[in-house]
Parts: sequence; structure tokens; C-alpha cells
Amino acid sequence: MKLGRPARRASLVVHVVASAAWLGLTLGLLALGVTAATAASPVAVDAAVRCMKLFADWLLLPLALLTLVSGLVLALGTLWGLARYRWVYTKFWLTLGTTVATFFALRPGVNAAAAAVAAGRPLPDAGDVLFGPVVSLSAYVFMTVLSLLKPWGLTRRGRRPRERPSAAPPPGGS
Repeated sequence: MKLGRPARRASLVVHVVASAAWLGLTLGLLALGVTAATAASPVAVDAAVRCMKLFADWLLLPLALLTLVSGLVLALGTLWGLARYRWVYTKFWLTLGTTVATFFALRPGVNAAAAAVAAGRPLPDAGDVLFGPVVSLSAYVFMTVLSLLKPWGLTRRGRRPRERPSAAPPPGGS
């Protein structure tokens, strides 16, 4: 089922806004992570990690899921399809992977860092607050480039000729 023009446009706006917000939020998390990892002041480390936790708890997962769902709606509701073009297929799997990584790696790392700092201990590992945002940001920038350049062409599934019912009887048939 293909989306009508108003629904397609609305879905595209939602997808672009959610994706841009997810990218911006990740850039902010990276800036906070660098602050937490390099600050000499325990107060600055505490503030940076608390902000990261706030963003991770309230914004990361909703934006990730909104990006994933709106991308699926666009893929399945337009001629691009989910598995017709390599760039769409790649973006889908990267979005799914980064959404899962956000839930199982980035958020737990930020939560562990926040718990340690809140208990008065030093930041346990700078990787907890740096690795997730660096990997996520790299993936989001790559997906943005894919969206703009649309490289690689059709997949095998996209190249397969589509069978269309014909009005004429098949050759040699009655």
C-alpha cells in the first residue's frame, strides 16, 4: 500500500525531524561525555553525567524509535521500498542496530557512570560516556550521507522483474 502525497510528506517531515534531533542529541551527549571524561572538577563531572542521564532517560529511546518507525513507514509506503535499494536497506539495519545499541549499551553505560558519580566515586570508565556517542554519531552521519547521496543502486530484489498480469493470453496457450 502506497502513501498518498499528504501522508508521505507528513511522514517525511517526522522522519527528518526525528533523525536530526537524534543526531543533535548524540552530538550533545558527546560534548557532555568529553566534559565528564576530561574535567578536573568533580562538580563539572557530576553535572555532565547527570545531564547525560537526563537526556538518555527521556529523549534517546523515543527519538530512536520515532526515527525507526517513521523510516519504516516511508520505506513500506513509497516506491523506495525496504529492500529495493541498497541505501534504504543499509539505513534500516543501521537504524535498527543503533536503536538496540542505545537501549542495551549507551543508556546502561550512562546510568552506571551516573550512579558512580552520584555515590561520590570518580567516573569509573571514560568509555562509558564516550564510546556510545562516538559510535552513534558516526553511524548517524553515515546514514545522513546515504540519505542525501542514495548510492549503490538496486538490490537483487529491486532488479527482479515484476510480474504483471497481462491482458493477452500466454504464447502457445488458449
